[in-house]
Amino acid sequence: MGFFDDLIDLLLPERCAGCGREPVLLCSACLKPLRESARPVRLAPAGLPSPWTVAAYEGPLRAILAAYKERGRTALAVPLGEALATAVQAALTPGPDPPAAVVAVWVPSGRKAVRRRGHDPLRGLAEVAVRRLRADGVPVTMADALRQRGGVADQAGLTAVQRAANLHGAVEVRAHVAGSRVVLVDDVVTTGASLAEAARALHAAGADVTGAAAIAATPRRRPR
Repeated sequence: MGFFDDLIDLLLPERCAGCGREPVLLCSACLKPLRESARPVRLAPAGLPSPWTVAAYEGPLRAILAAYKERGRTALAVPLGEALATAVQAALTPGPDPPAAVVAVWVPSGRKAVRRRGHDPLRGLAEVAVRRLRADGVPVTMADALRQRGGVADQAGLTAVQRAANLHGAVEVRAHVAGSRVVLVDDVVTTGASLAEAARALHAAGADVTGAAAIAATPRRRPR
């Protein structure tokens, strides 16, 4: 968004982050996809459990996530984090009851991106999700266990192969995770490259990645 869009946001009352029509954080129509049941992403990179998501990354949800991550509407962490909690719980359900050692670990953002945004979007979502799950009796904790090395290019516009190559070796473990059962979390699954690289780093450090979850997945387009 440009200077004038930001100025308008400053001067006018905040409206629905998805459609901009109603003077609320999210209108009922834009909130509805975030309250759907979780479903697995069918295609997942090798070494990564099939991620669970609640929505398709399209329409108003694209605007909602952009408003949260890039435009400072941090109150959106609550509805987005609640949706992430639904996906995390689904990722844990196929196995036995989750033990107390299950740890939610988020895919790290680059340090420059965090400074530019003024917050770490995925950390905020993970905090809301874990708080909701613990209130529901699910024994999940969270850990700031990963960090991104420098030199990672912007993923936008890259193919699946290019994304995997761009991220190879880009994530390192910054905390003790050996022996922990981990559920990885992200905001959007596009090709799964970010989750796969995070899983690689965690496996190398001795963690057991038992599940993966995100709010949304990019719809797969059928070739014509």
